[in-house]
Amino acid sequence: MKRNVGAVCIREVTFGYAKEPILEIAKRMRENHVGAVVLVREDDGERYPVGIVTDRDIVVGAVASAPDELGSLVADDLVIRDLVSVHEDDSIDDALEVMRKYGVRRVPVVGDEGELVGILAVDDLVELFADRLAELAVLFSREQRIEREARP
Repeated sequence: MKRNVGAVCIREVTFGYAKEPILEIAKRMRENHVGAVVLVREDDGERYPVGIVTDRDIVVGAVASAPDELGSLVADDLVIRDLVSVHEDDSIDDALEVMRKYGVRRVPVVGDEGELVGILAVDDLVELFADRLAELAVLFSREQRIEREARP
């Protein structure tokens, strides 16, 4: 069964706004136990991703670099690259290639109109691949058992 991004992404996305204080973003990360907040703009009841702030952005870009300014920084101050996203209909392989190409561990997932529908993280893919490897291990042991029974 070939899965697409929409089938494996996390649909409950922790989001924030570009001009939101970084301390609020960090609190939201802690409250939701996530490592990234997708920055959005809202239009007609839909959310459209415009950036992403990660826990690493906060540590490296604010805490370690400008601790005295921490209280005055907003989320947009820490966004260092153009947003990279994937479509919910993209294949897992295509999403992995995008993540590898741009060196990101998390990507917002968008729908046909560019609206935010989820987030995909390398951690989620590792779990998916671990499950697949476990299925292969069962296949190998089953094959050996059948062979032993057929050729004692």
